[in-house]
Amino acid sequence: MEAITLAYIGIGLMIGLSGIGSAFGVSIGGNASIGAMKKNPDAFGSYILLSALPGTQGLYGFAGYFIIANMGTALTSEISWFQASAIFGAGLALGAAALFSAIKQGQVCANGIAAVGSGHDVAGKTLILAVFPELYAIIAFAATFLINGAIQ
Repeated sequence: MEAITLAYIGIGLMIGLSGIGSAFGVSIGGNASIGAMKKNPDAFGSYILLSALPGTQGLYGFAGYFIIANMGTALTSEISWFQASAIFGAGLALGAAALFSAIKQGQVCANGIAAVGSGHDVAGKTLILAVFPELYAIIAFAATFLINGAIQ
């Protein structure tokens, strides 16, 4: 195996795992929205906002790839094993953090959606609480940026 292969496996994990997490997270929120609309169809704006929030982790995976591909690290056959290992590690870290944070964020949002559907005024508070799981995907994204800067 060549070093570039390891780097691209890391990028694949970065994009794939973050996308899978976002798909699960928005599905969790979407399912809760469907149930909540039966009780309170007038709160659709709150439902859609809370349902879409876990989708941001997939964007972090793509942005991580963009940073690695366009900000100095040459994804060519001349890449060193050190650089490839760093990219693999960053990809695994960002992918895993985004995967789990999106799923957990979807669960937080689903609980808020159910509460809004029951007539409680908690959409804004749910939005604030849902940001906490996302923080860890943001930290992993920032780490990817720092790792990329360190291996140039």
